[in-house]
Amino acid sequence: TTQGSCYHWELLAQALMSMAHEGLVKEEKIDSFNAPYYAPCEEEIKQEIEKEGSFMIDRLEGFEVDWDGGLFDKSTKIGSISAGKQVAKTIRAVVESMLQSYFGEDMDMDGLFRRYAEVVGDHLSTNRTRYFNVVVSMIRKA
Repeated sequence: TTQGSCYHWELLAQALMSMAHEGLVKEEKIDSFNAPYYAPCEEEIKQEIEKEGSFMIDRLEGFEVDWDGGLFDKSTKIGSISAGKQVAKTIRAVVESMLQSYFGEDMDMDGLFRRYAEVVGDHLSTNRTRYFNVVVSMIRKA
């Protein structure tokens, strides 16, 4: 994985802490929140598939992709707000239900992800951050 692959959690924490500083969420609640994240390397994925035994690996490839999918023009720094919103929508689709379950119905998810989009936009305006993805093509054994 790349360092940037899990940095979105740090930026989400920044957005949450800005809400805590305004009294919108308790800092202790944020401190006790745990979102385990594990990104296996290609070799670990290969070992698990082989260990399970039902499939043969036809192809296994890793590649990197910009967080914003290439929407932000880094040379002109135009579009960081749009890029931040795009990333925030993607992360929201993954973590909103987990956050809502933990923080409760009183948590302003729209407000959180609006702040998160701003934090991400600021980050992307000065950093090129990428996810590392692994694609596996498998064939079921007879």
